[in-house]
Amino acid sequence: MKIEVTAADPSAIGADLVAAGAGPRASELGAPDRALTEGGGVAVVYAGSAPLAVVAVEPDLDGLRTAAARAVRACRNGGTVAWALDVSLPLPVDEHVRALAEGAVIGSYESRRWRSSEPPRGVERFVICGCEDALGPVADRAALIGRWTNAARELVDAPPNLVSPAGLAERAAAVPRLHTEVINATEAGLSALAAVGGSSPAEPLLIVLRHEPPGAPERPRLTFVGKSVTFDTGGYFLKPQTDIVRQKADMAGGAAVVGALGAIAELGLPLSVTGVLPACENMLSGSAIRPTDVITTAAGLTVEVTNPDAEGRLILADALWWARRDGATHVVDLATLTGAMRAGMGDMYGGVFANDESWRDAVVDAGNASGDLAWPWPLHPRYRTLIDSTVADLRNTAGKSFGYAIVAATFLQQFAGEGPWAHVDMLGTALLDEDRGDAFGRGATGYGVRMLVELAARLSAAASFDAE
Repeated sequence: MKIEVTAADPSAIGADLVAAGAGPRASELGAPDRALTEGGGVAVVYAGSAPLAVVAVEPDLDGLRTAAARAVRACRNGGTVAWALDVSLPLPVDEHVRALAEGAVIGSYESRRWRSSEPPRGVERFVICGCEDALGPVADRAALIGRWTNAARELVDAPPNLVSPAGLAERAAAVPRLHTEVINATEAGLSALAAVGGSSPAEPLLIVLRHEPPGAPERPRLTFVGKSVTFDTGGYFLKPQTDIVRQKADMAGGAAVVGALGAIAELGLPLSVTGVLPACENMLSGSAIRPTDVITTAAGLTVEVTNPDAEGRLILADALWWARRDGATHVVDLATLTGAMRAGMGDMYGGVFANDESWRDAVVDAGNASGDLAWPWPLHPRYRTLIDSTVADLRNTAGKSFGYAIVAATFLQQFAGEGPWAHVDMLGTALLDEDRGDAFGRGATGYGVRMLVELAARLSAAASFDAE
């Protein structure tokens, strides 16, 4: 979809659908009173040469994203949607334009791409009317980030027989402007990743993506680590039927990292950014890890496996160690890690843990500013005793009926190394079982892409300021 801005009136665009938020602007365009009666917050009325979509709009950025997405979905025959900008909303015009552009692209996402028939023709142009040409770059940047968010959504929605570890590596290697390495976990000594992935005929891999623009400063070196279990049965702690059907989404952290690196490279941010994806399947087989097995991680610490379904923290342990060895100064890992996070935060917020309060706040602020909502969670040193093992250095679960998400983060902290590290538990936000009433609808959201791009942009700007 092409996003355009123009000072022209919507009537001059030749649009297939004119859209406006419910309010004075819709009345100016000829919408009758009480036109907004249809479900989904959209009513389509005929007020001139083109249908007019009157869209419910909450007066904030998320409301505008949602309104633009609904308008795009209301234009069922494709073509052009012209949005009539309403400058009476209590928002800066540039933020208004950014939210509309991003929402339109997110709303254009088509999840039915694996049908044998051609998907319906989508909207080709979304034109924001009533704003200056100078806002074109704002719309372009928002559309770019929206496209890469959709790219992550497609990876998560894809069937696991297509996005296997090798399939994920293939798709990562196809991202323009990035250098990609695919590392055999066993040969690289990533023994925890190899142990988890050894349950499947699919080879466990470490996928590394690098954005290293000329002239980027030596520090900071930002690394994103994304959990990439392309299917998770739970192993010998087999998941129930109601949960196992969602497990193709257990690589949503890795998908977010791929999408974020793609956007960062296309934006050309002058910052060294690396993506690290520990990719495997956690299957039930004769070679699967057993309860009470002891695994030696790449960091040298031994782990007693008290729960084979707590495999994500095992593969992330190796990936975090690898990231620090690779020279990362600042690290963020993203993972669909614990059902407790979904139970605690629902499907709206990811939880953020960190070994550095200012870095935690930076990640939370970047998420909330971008639309990937985040909330700070605690890490106290006394949680560490909960993962003491009687036979190894650590155990991968506490065996307690409380604090699951915090215990998982505490385990990861043992492998986070020196320097700022943050962990984002995004289980509830990655794959929506039902429509939240926002721009995404059901299915994958690409949660984390917008957060990571915003974080990288802010860190890049800070580094540039320090250099001056």
